[in-house]
Amino acid sequence: MPFTIRTKIILGFMASLIFVCVLSMAFGLNIVTLKNKMMVLDEFHGLLDNILEIRRYEKNTILYGYQEKTVEELMDYLQRTKRDISILSQSIGTIEGVDQYNSFKKKFETYRTLMGAGKKRLDSAEVARIRTLGSDMVKFCEGLLVQKRERIDRSLENMVSFSITAVLGFILCVAILFLFEAKSLIKRLKQVTLATRSIPQGRFKTIMEDASKHDEISQLIAGFNQMVRELDEKQEQLVQSRKLASIGTFTSGIAHEINNPLNNISLTADGLLDAFDDLSDTEAREMIQDILIQTSRASNVVKNLLDFSRSDQTHMSRITIPEVISGTLGLIRNQLMVHKIRLTTDIPDNLPAIQGNLHNLEQVFINLFSNAMAAMADGGDIHVSANVQDDGSIRILFKDSGQGISQENLAQIFDPFFTTKAVGQGTGLGLSIVYGIIKKHSGSVAVESGNGQGACFIITLPTAQDEPDAR
Repeated sequence: MPFTIRTKIILGFMASLIFVCVLSMAFGLNIVTLKNKMMVLDEFHGLLDNILEIRRYEKNTILYGYQEKTVEELMDYLQRTKRDISILSQSIGTIEGVDQYNSFKKKFETYRTLMGAGKKRLDSAEVARIRTLGSDMVKFCEGLLVQKRERIDRSLENMVSFSITAVLGFILCVAILFLFEAKSLIKRLKQVTLATRSIPQGRFKTIMEDASKHDEISQLIAGFNQMVRELDEKQEQLVQSRKLASIGTFTSGIAHEINNPLNNISLTADGLLDAFDDLSDTEAREMIQDILIQTSRASNVVKNLLDFSRSDQTHMSRITIPEVISGTLGLIRNQLMVHKIRLTTDIPDNLPAIQGNLHNLEQVFINLFSNAMAAMADGGDIHVSANVQDDGSIRILFKDSGQGISQENLAQIFDPFFTTKAVGQGTGLGLSIVYGIIKKHSGSVAVESGNGQGACFIITLPTAQDEPDAR
């Protein structure tokens, strides 16, 4: 079951809390064990002190013989020592071994028997043996203390080492888990960042996400993908609305394009009707042929208009730049004449095909023509040329002789809603749409201009063989 980031943080906090509790319990147990060892060490010290006291009485006894006032005290120390040896049997056996303990106990019993003989004077053999036994017992107890201290020191070192190792091990595990999660998190956030950067470039691409993940980043990616889909839909709606707006702008020109063939049809039909009886079959046929030609001309204008206005956002096909320019001019040629715009073109017919949407690309050039006409209120020149680049792509130059674009505005010219027109004369969406459409065709668009120098838009589009399958 996948966990959210919040759940992972809570689990991590709980794991840390459990670790601290376990470590505290282990540390507490070590402290209790160490305390018990210190108590045993104190008892070993007490045993040594008793034996040293016995040896003090031993010295006095050897020198002055048994004296009544000291015999009772000697017997008391011997009894204490015997009791301590019995109580510490397990501890001594653990440190020195059972055999050494039994040997020590046997020496003490022999020593106790010799010291408790009650003689006024001890012979030299007894004295030598007592001294030897006493010395052995002192050395044995001192050895116990040394080994016990060493064990306590090792316990302290082990306790510190265990604590440090446990803490470092926990920190290492946390670090590894953190790095693993951070790497996965950063990788997915990087996908979002890259996808976000592509939006201003007009590429609305969704992010592929692991379906097994259901954390906050997955929710972010799902929300981002939903936003991208809606933006893509809104972009297409915006392009469509601009198409309809363009039709409204060029209504008079389009009406003129239709009116001319209709007038010719009307005049030819009237002439045919008036002179029908006097016309030869050849002349009548020619007039009927002219009517058909003019009808086809009007029909083509209407067809182009309907095709241009139709929403076909998902249709990408092999088209040519001459087709695009020809379709655009069919809609705005008369408008160019009204604005006294002289148009020249240098577009070879044998240019390679591109993979694109014909009417969206027509919208690109309609927007460029519209901006150029707005920049040349008193007329001017527009030159459109196209050629094939060394890398196989097609570069299109759209130059006008208008007032140009200032340097400070060049960087913002493709931003949505940026416009230098007066309020009510433009929305600032024309060039933004141009940018978005070209980017959707995997191309690029740039502009070179300056005040009073006109503007030159440079559009680069990949040819069909370089382009992936239509979406």
